[in-house]
Amino acid sequence: MSRIQQYQASFTIGELDPLLQGRIDLQQYYTSVQSAKNVIFEPQGGFSRRPGLKFLLDITNDGAANGHYLVPFEFSVDESFMVCITAVKTDNPNAKIRMFFFKDAALLTNINSSGNNYLEFTVGTLYEVTNFDINRLYYTQSADTLILVHPNFAPFKVQRGATNTSWTATALTSELTIPKHAFTITTSNPSSTITPSAVDGTIEITAGSSIFSSSNVDQFIEAADGFGRARIVNFISATKVEAFVEVPFFDTNSISSGSWFLESGYEDAWSNNRGWPVSATFHEGRLFFGGSGSLPSTLFGSKVGQFFNFKAAEGLDDDAIKITLATDSVNTIVGMRSGRDLQIFTTGAEFFIPQGDLDPITPSNVVAKSSTKRGAKAFVRPQAAEGGTLFIQRQGKAIRELLFSDVELSYVANNISLLASHLIVDPIKTALRAATDTTEGDLLLILNGEDSTGYRDSSIPFTGQIAAFMLNKGQNIVAPSHLVTDGVFKDVAVDVDIIYTIVKRTIGGATKFYVEVFDDDFTTDSATQITSGFSGATYNSFGNIEGKSVKIIRDDIVDTDDTVSSSAITAGGTPLRYLEVGLDYDVEVKTNPVETRLSSGTISSQKKRILEITPNVFKTQNLVINNRMIDFTTAPLAGIGGVTAFTGKKRTHGFLGYDNDGVITISQDQPVFMTVLSLAYKVSVGQ
Repeated sequence: MSRIQQYQASFTIGELDPLLQGRIDLQQYYTSVQSAKNVIFEPQGGFSRRPGLKFLLDITNDGAANGHYLVPFEFSVDESFMVCITAVKTDNPNAKIRMFFFKDAALLTNINSSGNNYLEFTVGTLYEVTNFDINRLYYTQSADTLILVHPNFAPFKVQRGATNTSWTATALTSELTIPKHAFTITTSNPSSTITPSAVDGTIEITAGSSIFSSSNVDQFIEAADGFGRARIVNFISATKVEAFVEVPFFDTNSISSGSWFLESGYEDAWSNNRGWPVSATFHEGRLFFGGSGSLPSTLFGSKVGQFFNFKAAEGLDDDAIKITLATDSVNTIVGMRSGRDLQIFTTGAEFFIPQGDLDPITPSNVVAKSSTKRGAKAFVRPQAAEGGTLFIQRQGKAIRELLFSDVELSYVANNISLLASHLIVDPIKTALRAATDTTEGDLLLILNGEDSTGYRDSSIPFTGQIAAFMLNKGQNIVAPSHLVTDGVFKDVAVDVDIIYTIVKRTIGGATKFYVEVFDDDFTTDSATQITSGFSGATYNSFGNIEGKSVKIIRDDIVDTDDTVSSSAITAGGTPLRYLEVGLDYDVEVKTNPVETRLSSGTISSQKKRILEITPNVFKTQNLVINNRMIDFTTAPLAGIGGVTAFTGKKRTHGFLGYDNDGVITISQDQPVFMTVLSLAYKVSVGQ
C-alpha cells in the first residue's frame, strides 16, 4: 500500500469524451474532467457555476409551439436588440409570424403604438409544402436592415424606425429585381428579318414586321451561324427592342428570316414555384443569395450598392453576379460568411471566392474555389471566431474551424470537438458570445435538438441541452461543458454579450415556452428579482413557475424552499435590498479516475481511497466534495448561510472507502456563486 499526492492545476480541456477515459497516455487526460454539468470553464484554468436564467416573457400563446427563432439585430454595440420570432400561423395561404423585440434583456412594449408588444407579419403563400419550419430561417444584416430568407417563402426585411419601439417588416417581392434563369428553353423562328444597330455592347434590334412584345424581355436573339447572341433588356415597340450583346454579331447587315431564332422559356430564378434562397450574406457592397429549391448550388450577387437588384445587365464590374458551383454532385448552398473571402458552405463541401485588395469580385473574374470537402449541416448558421469560421459538419457530429492556410493558399477545416464529440448530438443552432476583454474567452454555444437520439445510448442524454465550449485560440483552449435546466433548451442566440434562450418547461402540467437570459446576478432559473416595494414577507410575482418548488434568495441569504401558490411565495423575512425566486439547477463536476505515472507502471487496476482534498477556490460560498460540505465558517460571518465568499485553499480529510476509480465529485447544494481554480488531493493506493 502506498500514498500519492495529486495536483490538477487546470481544467482547460473541459469535459472529455467517454471513449477517451482510458487514454491515460494523453496529456489532455490530466487537464480534463469526466463530466461537467452547469459550469463554464475559465480560460485561466478553473471553472465556475453557470449564471442563472432570468425570466423575460411567456410566448406559449403566441405560436411558440408551432415554431420559434431568435435573431440578433445589431446596429452597433450600443444599439443592439434580440428579435424573437414565433409562428402564429403556419399553413397556406398567408402564413403569419410574430416578432418580439428585446433590448438589454428587457421586452420592448407597445410596438408602433399599437398596444401590442409584438409586430405581426404575413409571410405570404408557401413554396412546395403546406407549412414551414421556422428554424430554417437564415439572416444577415447591414446597418439598420435585417434580411431574413427561408426556402419556402419570399425574403423579407426588418428595420428599426426613429425609436426603439418603431419597427417595420416588409416582403422584398416589390423591391427585389429577380434574375432570370433558363429552366426550360424553347426556340422559335419568327417570320421577319432583324437588323442590329451595332455588333457589340448595348444595341437596338429592329425587325421587319411586328414580332416583339414586352414578354420578350430577358429572352435571347441568336444568329443561326453563331455570330451574334443578345439578351433583350428593354421592349421599345413591336418592331424594336434594346438588347445587350453577349456574343458579337458579324456585321450590322440584316439577318434574314430563318437565319436567326428567338430563345424563350426563361423564368424568375426564385418564386413560389421554384423556391426561395436558403442563405444570405452581405459582402463587398453586395447582397448574396444562394441555395434555392430549383437552383441549390447557384449563387447570386446583387449589383454593388443596390442590394435588391440581381438582374443581369451589361457585365460591368458593379453589375449583378451569378455563379454555379462546380461540384461532382448537386450540393445545396446552406450557409455563407463574409470574411477575408466570401466563404460558401454546402452540404458536401466548402468553397470560397478569392479576392485581393485591388481585385474586387466582378462578373468577369468571379470564380468559386473548392477548399475542403467536409460539408456543413443545413440550417445551422456558421459563426465567426478569432479569424476563423466555426461550422457544424454535415452529419452533425463535429465542430470544424475553417481557417485560411498561407502555406496551401486555401482553407483547412480542423475538428475542434474531437476530444468532446459526445456533446455534439444533432445540433440545430449555434451562437457565439465573443470575449469582451483579455480575461475572457469566446463562448461557443451548441444547441442539441430535443428529439434527437442521445450519445451512442440513452445513458448519456445530451438532447435538448446546450454544449458550451470555452475557446481561447491564443492559449489553445477548447474547454466544453454541458448546460441543463428544469426543462428543455429550444433556442439560443447572443446579443453582443447577452445570451438569450427559449426554454420549454412543464408548469402545472402544461407545456410552456419562455424567453429567458443568462444573467450573472442570478443563481436560479426562470427567475425573477424584486428590488423595491418590500413590505412583509409575501410576494406575488412568480406565476411563470406556478406550483414549482423554488429557491428563495433574500439579501444574500438563502431562505427555506417554498412552493409557488397563486403566483406567491413567502420569504423568511422582509427583504432590504432584493428578492430572487427561481428554480434550482444541479451543478456537478466529476474528475477523471485518478492516475499517475509510476516507474512500475500505472495504478489503474488498483483500489484507491481519497484521503484528503484541498480545493483552491475564488469567491466561493458553497462547495460539496464527495458528498461532504466544505466548511467556510472561518471566513467573516454574514451573507449566504452566514458565510461571505471565500477565496483561498480549504483542506478537507477523513474520506472513507476504497473503490476502483478514485473520482472526485464537486457539487453544490445551495444556489450561490462558485469558482474552483485547482485541486490537490492525497490518495491511498491498495492492491
